[in-house]
Amino acid sequence: CGVGERSREGTQLLGEMRESGVIDKMSMVFGQMNEPPGARLRVGLTGLTIAEYFRDEEGRDLLIFIDNIFRFTQAGSEVSALLGRMPSAVGYQPTLATEMGELQERITSTKKGSITSLQAVFVPADDYTDPAPATTFAHLDASIRLERYLTELSLYPAVDPLTSTSRALDPLIVGQEHYDVARETQRVLQRYKDLQDIIAILGVDELSDDDKLLVARARKIQRFLAQPLFVAKQFTGLDGVYVKVTDTVRSFREVLEGKHDDLPEQAFFNVGTIEQAREKGERLAKENA
Repeated sequence: CGVGERSREGTQLLGEMRESGVIDKMSMVFGQMNEPPGARLRVGLTGLTIAEYFRDEEGRDLLIFIDNIFRFTQAGSEVSALLGRMPSAVGYQPTLATEMGELQERITSTKKGSITSLQAVFVPADDYTDPAPATTFAHLDASIRLERYLTELSLYPAVDPLTSTSRALDPLIVGQEHYDVARETQRVLQRYKDLQDIIAILGVDELSDDDKLLVARARKIQRFLAQPLFVAKQFTGLDGVYVKVTDTVRSFREVLEGKHDDLPEQAFFNVGTIEQAREKGERLAKENA
């Protein structure tokens, strides 16, 4: 569903879907930004109705993309103003929570099939307390937050593991080892973030030995999180790499345990597995010898 986005982007997406050969397996619905607010408000519900038909009548499992869910809220605000309703917080419509619930609560599974949704959420002025994104996040099982500071470091995908969340990160779902490694990784990255002001003023050399080691591992983890993706090959020239979850958990556990402290941080950049990082590190050592 294209909700309030540019016509050019919709045309480009349609062309890419035809080139990739998946156009016959999908439905596309657009309410573009040049259209009336009523059309932009209803397009998400229209796309969801199509998904419900395939789920209930044909017993399929559906994946619905909504770009951008903020435009849905924005269109509702415009319609509310046209109807003469008194605005609520930050100028949004008083029915914001109700309208969002009517859309989000229809995204569910039944005995016949399922609907899973992936939604792009624009955050006005990077304010996560804004009523529009805050109301949206309340319905989501997971959120993947993209941060500008990671793009400034040329780390892609620019996903911030400290602010991204998932209800599935539970020992009963992913297992105790996966949970422990994920939380320890977040702890190391958070400590590194807390130390950055000190590093900027005094330098790394003024840190304690334990903090120096933690910073080194955190920087390796940051670069290890930069993965060569299949869809990014046309931009990076690097082949995409598929890595199993078990291998990913094992790799991060080994980094946290210090088994790869001898490798330079550059060895972890844009590699798939820890074995590839080891090979890259050995290759860099030979080149610098």
